[in-house]
Parts: sequence; C-alpha cells; structure tokens
Amino acid sequence: MHTPRIPAPRHTPRARGATLAGLALCLVAPFAMVPAAAQMSPARGNAYSPGYVDISVGSSDYSKPSNGFGIFDNDQRATAYSVSMGNYVFSPNWGLEVGYTDFGSVNRAGGRTTADGINLNLIGRMPLNPSWNLLGKVGTTYGRTDVSSAPTSGVQSGSERDFGWSYGLGVELQLAAQWSGVLMYEEHTMKFPGGSTDRISATKLGLRYHY
Repeated sequence: MHTPRIPAPRHTPRARGATLAGLALCLVAPFAMVPAAAQMSPARGNAYSPGYVDISVGSSDYSKPSNGFGIFDNDQRATAYSVSMGNYVFSPNWGLEVGYTDFGSVNRAGGRTTADGINLNLIGRMPLNPSWNLLGKVGTTYGRTDVSSAPTSGVQSGSERDFGWSYGLGVELQLAAQWSGVLMYEEHTMKFPGGSTDRISATKLGLRYHY
C-alpha cells in the first residue's frame, strides 16, 4: 500500500520575516522597559531616569596593531563616532546598553585600516553627588576591520569580522533634568586579517538624553 509523502514545511519569506522580527523584539525589549519611576517629575540633580540615548565623538587610537616592516606612514589616531541606547533595567544603577562605534580610518603599512563595531554592554554607575556619576561598562563588540597594505609590509590585507571583549570607564555630569555630558574611555578587542587580535581604544565626549 502506497503511503503519501507529507512535504516538508518551507521557510517562506513571511516566516523568516516573523523570526527576524521576534529576535529584534527580544533585543529591543530591555531598552523599551521604562519603570514607573520614570513617570515621576525629576526632583533635582541626579533624578532616576532609567533610559537614555547617547551621541559621542572623540579620538580613536590604533597604536596596538602592527605597522609591519619598512618605512610607512603610521597614523595612530582618527576621529571616532558612536551612538548608543541604554536602560537601567535592573536597578537605578545597573542596566544594559547597545551601541555602534565607528573608529575611523588611518594610514598604516602602506595602505589604510578601518574599524567599526556593534557593542552590547552591562553598565553601572556610582553616584558621587547630585551632579556627578562614575560610569563603567563591560561587554562584547562584534567588530569589523578592513585592511589594505603594501605587499612588502608583512601586514596582511583583507577584512575580518568577529566578537571581542570591550570595557569602558568614565564620568557623567548632570546638566539638566534630562541632559548630561559624558567623558568615556573605551577599549575594544578586534580581530584583524591574518588571525591577529589587537585592541583599539577611544576617548569620547558625549551628550546624553535621559527619558
């Protein structure tokens, strides 16, 4: 007796879209959670505002990656930009942050090196007084590096993408009920063509809007 075969389910574009949407909601959900405390009028100074958006600009440092052999330009610094969104979802002083950083481009090994990455961090703050906070974060960066180089430099050209550790330390000055300024130093572990792993650091000054 012939038993009819049941066709295997197909992953239609609609199903794939629903899956991606679900993953996106899982990532965004912690940052969309705003406790009821955020609805209260800020008292003064360092009122508890759980969510924020941050835009920063500063200087990146490429001094760790090798410049190879020979006499080549070795620019170590570039302009770095970043945008991030955080939420103190666990308590007034502990939360999560997601962001994107562009470390800029430098002349190195007879070519150019660029790097950028997406960061996911556990964040913490320690209030010093109503106006000042110490800030810290640790997490991971999904980094992308792109390297062009002279054949005689010994530095391999190409592109790499991988996860690496990252951390940051800084200070925050409360400017108004919903605005603050942030000075932050960060280090990110990035993978380069050829399998080498090196650090890129950045010192940035940012403006943060609290909601």
